[in-house]
Amino acid sequence: MDRFDLSRLVRPNVAKLKPYSSARDEFKTQGEEMVFLDANENPFENGMNRYPDPQQLELKSKLAEIRNVPSHNILLGNGSDEVLDLLFRAFCEPGTSNIISLPPTYGMYKVLADINNVENREVLLNHDFEPDVTAILNQVDANSRMIFLCSPNNPSGNSFDPKKVEKLLQEFNGLVVVDEAYIDFSEQQSWLDRLAEFPNLIITQTFSKAFGKAGIRLGILFATNDIVQILNKIKPPYNINSLTQKEALSTLKGLDKIKSQIADIVEERNALVKVLLEVHFIKKIFKSDANFLLIEVDDANLRYDQLLKKGIVVRNRSSQPLCENCLRITIGTKNENDLLINIIKELDQ
Repeated sequence: MDRFDLSRLVRPNVAKLKPYSSARDEFKTQGEEMVFLDANENPFENGMNRYPDPQQLELKSKLAEIRNVPSHNILLGNGSDEVLDLLFRAFCEPGTSNIISLPPTYGMYKVLADINNVENREVLLNHDFEPDVTAILNQVDANSRMIFLCSPNNPSGNSFDPKKVEKLLQEFNGLVVVDEAYIDFSEQQSWLDRLAEFPNLIITQTFSKAFGKAGIRLGILFATNDIVQILNKIKPPYNINSLTQKEALSTLKGLDKIKSQIADIVEERNALVKVLLEVHFIKKIFKSDANFLLIEVDDANLRYDQLLKKGIVVRNRSSQPLCENCLRITIGTKNENDLLINIIKELDQ
């Protein structure tokens, strides 16, 4: 790869942009008692009458400690979808730029590309659900800005070969976005450990999966400080509300509980695999490093409807490339999984 030049990727209008400066950006309290008459807030205290910290400093500090990444390498968003959208808005010129995604994969990459009028060049994963590095690089041109890698991948559940990811980081003179929404369920090393090696590496994670906080909508982006500062210019000033920050901090202070839940989910996943291998209408169970299983069945539409009538909702992924007659099953509690097993055994008779 030629020497990576971030300035080449930034949209000219973003590079020149002077971001909005909020009242809480201009004055940061040091803990002393102050009378705040600067932000046109309602003065009557109710716990939520003040604007939240626009930079989420306390929350970032705790995340930095847990993930072993400096706070200035972290950006938080209203769900991972917001941080992904910020990447499009910062680095992709509408009607000109293109990105590369690898179906079957998380559908929002394509949706965000369409919303931002950015060409989405799709390069199918191979039949082992691994990136075809040569085919990906063959799609790259001067207008290619980002490659999106979901690892562990949704919907297949597998983690990508690190050597393939590293080759893309080394040979692509754009941004490589590694979506690690499911990394806490995987034994594979997070790319956070190598963030300092690659100036073009961006990693996204979420509170929605292992942390069990899908309802608070909190996404995390890790990147160089240069990238984070560009994104800070265009993010909404108060994008993470006070309730979300408070709940996230509480979650991070209870990591023993989270780790226990992760261990339970992985144990249940492995136990479910053993049972499903004995089901005659299941043709294949794909290896998973996530909190779900992708299974190939004889007739996905039939089996989906049968499970639905029994009160079990799974995801039919047959419309996705390489996923014909495949169902995606999220790992539930032991009681939920036992119910699923009993119903599947009934259907298998």
